[in-house]
Amino acid sequence: MITLTKEGGPADLDGVTHLSIGVSWDPTAGSSGGVLGKLRRKTGTDLDLIAVALQGGDPVRLAGLDSLDPMGNGSLLHSGDNQTGHGDGDDETVTVEFARLPDVITSIVFVAAAYKKGSSFQKARNISFKVYDATGGSSEQVADIWPSLLSQDNGCAVAKAVRVGGSWKLEVVNETGRIKQGDEHALMRFAVSK
Repeated sequence: MITLTKEGGPADLDGVTHLSIGVSWDPTAGSSGGVLGKLRRKTGTDLDLIAVALQGGDPVRLAGLDSLDPMGNGSLLHSGDNQTGHGDGDDETVTVEFARLPDVITSIVFVAAAYKKGSSFQKARNISFKVYDATGGSSEQVADIWPSLLSQDNGCAVAKAVRVGGSWKLEVVNETGRIKQGDEHALMRFAVSK
């Protein structure tokens, strides 16, 4: 089992064959009452979890948005787009199977963003990220990451997995920033900067 904290630095993933990162949030647009408040709570807000696979400093694949299996071999899988935050547990999840990743992939940055126009972190409540050791089909939680509720940003770099020789390390990043909504290149530049 790994123990993961931002203060503890990168954790060795020795023995971890599958890793999952999930994002969850409560569907609300604020505390407004009346018909408008009910409508906002019903529609929720759309946050997106995206995994950006890098070759050196160059982004080469994205899991998320419209791509559920960007490698085509199941090594980097996205659970699908939850556009409202409705439902229990994680609303979106990315799972990595390290042994099946192509050798050219040197790191993966996990980003949560209010990527689509009209979305924002301020329209969601109780945003949290969970990291799981999913080896052997289990889901043992190894970290719980909470971004600041005071941030006016619309993106958060959650964590980064880095290939070191023949093994992988994972570090908590938990840094927020602004991403131009709907701009995939801005999203990739944000990931590369982490």
